[in-house]
Amino acid sequence: MKKVFFILIFCCIAEESFAMKFKPPGKEERLKAIGQISELSETLKRAFKENSDFQPIPIPSPGDWLYEHPESGQTFNDFVNSNPNKPNKKRNRIYLQPLGTFPEDKSPSLEKLKEYANAYFSLEVVVLPSLDIKNSLLTTRINPYTKKPQILTTDILNLLRKNLPEGAFCLMAITMEDLYPHPSWNFVFGQASLRERVGVYSFARYDPAFYGEKRGGNYKKLLLWRSCKVLVHEIGHMFGIEHCIFYRCVMNGSNHLKESDARPHHLCPVDLRKLQYSVGFDVVERYRKLQRFYKECGFEEEKWVSKRLKKINLDFD
Repeated sequence: MKKVFFILIFCCIAEESFAMKFKPPGKEERLKAIGQISELSETLKRAFKENSDFQPIPIPSPGDWLYEHPESGQTFNDFVNSNPNKPNKKRNRIYLQPLGTFPEDKSPSLEKLKEYANAYFSLEVVVLPSLDIKNSLLTTRINPYTKKPQILTTDILNLLRKNLPEGAFCLMAITMEDLYPHPSWNFVFGQASLRERVGVYSFARYDPAFYGEKRGGNYKKLLLWRSCKVLVHEIGHMFGIEHCIFYRCVMNGSNHLKESDARPHHLCPVDLRKLQYSVGFDVVERYRKLQRFYKECGFEEEKWVSKRLKKINLDFD
């Protein structure tokens, strides 16, 4: 069966959604999604083992992603059989392409985003010089509801395809400008072409000021926390990892900001196994790098990673 390789991310469409009931998978289904791990090393067995660190996905509420989009899920075996893009000796870098300006006082730190993506995916990350929106000949409009400027995502993806670096595993454009994928749509947070390894994501709507609200004293930390989470979700799609329906996971779909904020930063056992299969990283070293990053940024996720490291190294629950 041929799959559609474009993903519209956390989108809001002007038309009414058709809601269907989603039934969370039971334990047997979750374990089947992880796949057979008996032949793996003891470290990997512990890393992919279901335990209390990983919460099963709850029943969605009206308006949530799975309430509106009841997906069937992607098991580890589904992922392998899809023949996903994998880094290799020639294509082993993640490129971030800033689009427009990133003012220091109201944008996430590009250096921090680079550092986080490097720790998360265990690949070299390169931040390219920022592209000027006007000089890039991108289609723009003023959103009829917010009265704020927006950029057409399909123009951005076409531009990225033409400028994909030779050594790139993927090229992700990031911007503080709002986006839209088609004149009939209100907005979209992002869009990616999985097979062509290009994507774009906007952080605009993660800024309280976008909605006319006060930013607050913890604004910089909050924006970085949200932006880091969103960035790794989108790059995860570039590896061919679909939305997770098995556990609370960074790869869960999201229909609104509250739902996005509720997702954890970590990968569940199913999706951690997919990423490890693709990259081949040392899971313990990866968690240690993430632990250092979370501690430096004051993120609560440091506590979760500390628990995981103990369980992987000592195997207790």
